[in-house]
Amino acid sequence: MIESDKACRVIEEFNIHKMLLKLIVVDSMTIAISIKVNDGIVLAADSASTLIGADTEGRPSVINVYENANKVANLHKALPIGIITWGAGNIGKASISTLIKDFRKRIMGNDSNHLEWGIIPTNYRLEDITLRFKEFIYDELYQTVFTDPMNKPLLGFTIAGYSSGCDMAEEWRIMISPEGCSGPTEIRPSDTCGLSWNGEPEAISRLHLGFSQFLPNILHDCGLDDAKIEEIINKCRNSLLANMVFDSMPIRDAIDLGDFLVDLT
Repeated sequence: MIESDKACRVIEEFNIHKMLLKLIVVDSMTIAISIKVNDGIVLAADSASTLIGADTEGRPSVINVYENANKVANLHKALPIGIITWGAGNIGKASISTLIKDFRKRIMGNDSNHLEWGIIPTNYRLEDITLRFKEFIYDELYQTVFTDPMNKPLLGFTIAGYSSGCDMAEEWRIMISPEGCSGPTEIRPSDTCGLSWNGEPEAISRLHLGFSQFLPNILHDCGLDDAKIEEIINKCRNSLLANMVFDSMPIRDAIDLGDFLVDLT
């Protein structure tokens, strides 16, 4: 969780699992939530990861399920910058939580091989940090490890926090897929509050939006054209939306909402 007094209070419990290079940890049922209110930002996620390998015929197979994955972390120990992740739980032999710690070491100026990555705590932009993270996680690692076009897992991140000298937080999203890397993209303007979620969206979509994410496909199967489907979906959004986040919402209530939405999923 990140509060407006710039105090990062993200609980980190690192439990790193050694794994073979060809194994992929997939957070298949992950829910990664960002709740932004005027007083700060709450980042929330579940803790389950599924270890995927190949059976004797080369087909994907579940090997194990871990219940202590770390999907929420600080990106800088002294600054109000947090990150949540969903999708693949590792790149090569290293878990995503370990790689996040490696990146943290760089931007804190503690990596002698990458001193130029260190940021000035009194003069930095969150956007620049997210660009650096994309360079680290995608350009340097993902593309090097996942060279097989048929074996490129989905991976996503939301980086949220405060640029130096700013009173309102920012949220940036990075989406990695076999087609490439999208972002960093700002989720919403810095002066706007709201709720965003990634990973397994169905439960929150039904609760918050009032309809299933699969509704457009169902309407299409019923023979409706795209224009009519868009009209219906817009009508549903306007009529069914259950707004759960308000600008003046106390940060304690935002935390409780994050816990509830994680448990819901």
